[in-house]
Amino acid sequence: MSLSILTVVGVLSAAIATAQIKAQDVEHIKVYYEKGMYGGWPANNGIWIWGNEILVGFAKGFYKDLGPEYHNMDREKPELHLMARSLDGGKGWTIEDPGTAGMVPDGIFMAVKRTDLPQQASKVLPEPINFAHPDFALTARTNDIDDGTSRYWYSYDRGHQWDGPFELPDFGTKGTAARTDYIVENENECSMFITVSKENGKEGRPVYIRTLDGGKTWKLVSWIGPEPEGFSIMPASVRLSKNELVVLLRRREKNQRFIAAYSSKDNGQTWTHLANPVEDTGIGNPPALVKMNDGLICLIYGYRADLGSITAKTKTSDIRAKLSSDGGQTWSEDYILRSDGSGQDIGYPRVVQRPNGKIVALYYFMDNETGPERYIAASIWSPPAK
Repeated sequence: MSLSILTVVGVLSAAIATAQIKAQDVEHIKVYYEKGMYGGWPANNGIWIWGNEILVGFAKGFYKDLGPEYHNMDREKPELHLMARSLDGGKGWTIEDPGTAGMVPDGIFMAVKRTDLPQQASKVLPEPINFAHPDFALTARTNDIDDGTSRYWYSYDRGHQWDGPFELPDFGTKGTAARTDYIVENENECSMFITVSKENGKEGRPVYIRTLDGGKTWKLVSWIGPEPEGFSIMPASVRLSKNELVVLLRRREKNQRFIAAYSSKDNGQTWTHLANPVEDTGIGNPPALVKMNDGLICLIYGYRADLGSITAKTKTSDIRAKLSSDGGQTWSEDYILRSDGSGQDIGYPRVVQRPNGKIVALYYFMDNETGPERYIAASIWSPPAK
């Protein structure tokens, strides 16, 4: 371990630092790349881990050059929701299409945008879900027909077969925009963190919802922070103890793009705003969060550089990490996992920790070596010891 990393570990409980450190012992892997295609947004889908088996969701579309400021996907062609599975801790991956491989009963998954399939109708939950099943997985998404409805699916066999979709309530709001972020509490109880519309119907603010009866009913527990002028979306949560939760949020206020943090000491009844873990995410990116085996919290996020601006602080787009040893009160310097992004269309990460302690971050990326297509990548990192 280098002296610089030892120094960082020693000051994790100090004030938020601004320096950056090139992360050591990082391996980058292409999870999904296909010429002429576009792979994107693990943050919009979900990630699950069982030992060294990892499953992550992502979108696949057709690549189309729309310019540097846009997602270069052809919206007039089909978009699929796919899964990538690794059985060896993130080194090797296979791609699965739940909508065509018999993984869902009627051949449709997550309201996929595809010309050969109709919109999937919501179902009524026939019996309570066993959230504590050892091979359980749940994924939640906004309806792709963009009507402000969120729905979820669940699996008892590590994502090979899914049941759903089941509709979430609107909780008295003008619409919801769920992305997969949940905490299993016990067999009958599950906590979920989603985004809902602001009072004016625009995006968005986060809420904490919970079911006590296996998903038969969902109740709004609390609003996480006041309604923003801009938006506060895409929550990433961890449970630190029976009553303590930490949630990080993608924030935008005027020209500022940052990551905000809230904590609760009363199991989500009330929330306290913490210092921002990240003051600048470039043009914006959501957080991914995991509580590590040693008790530290690991944050993964993408820095999306505005390469068209002559005042941009950096001319590369990065995948970065931060660590907190005090429950999100303070954070380490940025660990730069990679800084070879060739444009601003990167990030939207998910993260898990393997049993051996290595961090596995999944995200979408573009670089000069691969070409213009976006691809799904994994970075396997050994964070410094506590």
